[in-house]
Amino acid sequence: MSVFATMESEVRSCSRAWPAVFTTARGAELRDADGRTYLDFFAGAGALNYGHNPPELKSALLEYLTGDGITHGLDMHTAAKGAFLERLRDVVLTPRGLDYRVQLPGPGGTNAVEAALKLARKVTGRRDVGYFERGFHGMTLGALAVTASPAKRAGAGVPLPHTVRMPFDDPADDDERAVTGLVRALESAAADGPLAAVVAETVQGEGGVNPARPAWLRTLSAWARTHGTLLVVDDIQMGCGRTGRFFSFEASGIVPDVVCLSKSVSGYGTPLALTLLRPEHDVWRPGEHNGTFRGYNPAFVTATRALEVFWSDGALQARTALLGERVRRSLTGTARRHGLAAPRGRGLAWGLPLERPGAAQEVCDAAYRAGLLVETAGLAGEVVKLLPPLTVTDGQLERGLAVLDEAVAAVAGVRGPTV
Repeated sequence: MSVFATMESEVRSCSRAWPAVFTTARGAELRDADGRTYLDFFAGAGALNYGHNPPELKSALLEYLTGDGITHGLDMHTAAKGAFLERLRDVVLTPRGLDYRVQLPGPGGTNAVEAALKLARKVTGRRDVGYFERGFHGMTLGALAVTASPAKRAGAGVPLPHTVRMPFDDPADDDERAVTGLVRALESAAADGPLAAVVAETVQGEGGVNPARPAWLRTLSAWARTHGTLLVVDDIQMGCGRTGRFFSFEASGIVPDVVCLSKSVSGYGTPLALTLLRPEHDVWRPGEHNGTFRGYNPAFVTATRALEVFWSDGALQARTALLGERVRRSLTGTARRHGLAAPRGRGLAWGLPLERPGAAQEVCDAAYRAGLLVETAGLAGEVVKLLPPLTVTDGQLERGLAVLDEAVAAVAGVRGPTV
C-alpha cells in the first residue's frame, strides 16, 4: 500500500523489516492481508506477554466498552481504576511483601522513567543519575539521558547532562570481580557529588539481552541504600512475568526504591505505565507531575483481568521457566552447530549473538521470509532477540525455534553435525 510510503514519516522501522500489511492476530500468530500467517516472537517488543487478543481479556474489555464504561478520566477516581489497584495490591504486591504507592505517569514506559528521575532528584535534592552501558530506558530527553546507545542519544540534538555511565555486569567476571568492579564504578560515578539515583534493568533487553547476576544486583542495592541513592529498576520490558516471576528483580531478593512498569502491564497492548515508589518517597505535591493520558481506563480493565487470569496462581511462572529451558537448549544447540557464542537470557527473553556485522539482521530477514518475526538487539544490532508470548503453545515454540535454526544455518553456512 503506497499510503505508508507517501504519508508516514521516514522514522518508521518495524515496517521496514516486516513489510507485510497485517490484519488480524490471535495468541502467538499474526495474519497479513494476503492470508499468510506468521509466528510472532517479537510480541510487541514485550507489550504482548499474553499474546494477541487473549480471549478472557477481550471479553472483559468489550463488556466494559459496550456498558459505556469511563474511557478517559485523567486521574479521577473510577471503578475501573479502583478494581485495578485492588488487584495489583492483593495479587502482586502484598504476596511479595512489597509496599509501593502507584503513580500513573502517562501512557508509555518512557513516562514512567521520566517520573522516576524527577522524583529521585526531588527526594534527594541531588542532580546526577547513574546508568549502565548498553542500557535502554526511553526516547524522551530525561529517559534518553540514561540510555547508552550513542545513535539514540545523538537524536536528541542537545546535550544530555547530569548523568554518569557505568559498566554493566560482565559475564566473563567471577562474582568477586563483578561486585568489586561495580563498587569501584559507583564510587567513581559519585566522585563529583552523591548520586540522586541509579537506574538499571536486571536483564538488558534492547542492549542485547544481558542478564545481571543476583550478587551484582544485591551489591548495587546495598550501595545505593548506604549512600542515600534511590535504586530505580526499569522493569518495562522484563517485568510482568517475562523472566518468570512477575518482577524480574524478585530472584535477586532486592527491593528497589522505584520500579517502572509499562508494556505488558495492561495485558492487551493498550497503553498503561506505572511508577511504583516506596511510601516514604511519595513527596509529590498535587498536580506537580501530571498529564492528560495518565490513566487509560480500558487498560485498567484488561490489566485487572490479566492479573486475575494469569497471576492468581503459579502456573504461568512455572510454565515460563519450563519453556525458557527449552529455548535455552535449542539455542545452545544452534550456537554449537554454527560456531556462535552461547545464547543468554532468562525466562522467555533470549538473545543469540552473531559476531559478523549484519549477520543478526540477515537471520531476522530469513526468519521473516519463513514466517517468523524476531528482531535484533544490541548497540550494533548484533543479537537476535526472542520474546515469544508467555502463552505460546508447545507446538508454536518448537516450530519457531526450528525456523530460527534454519535461518541461522542459511546465514552461517552449511549445517554441522548435531550436538
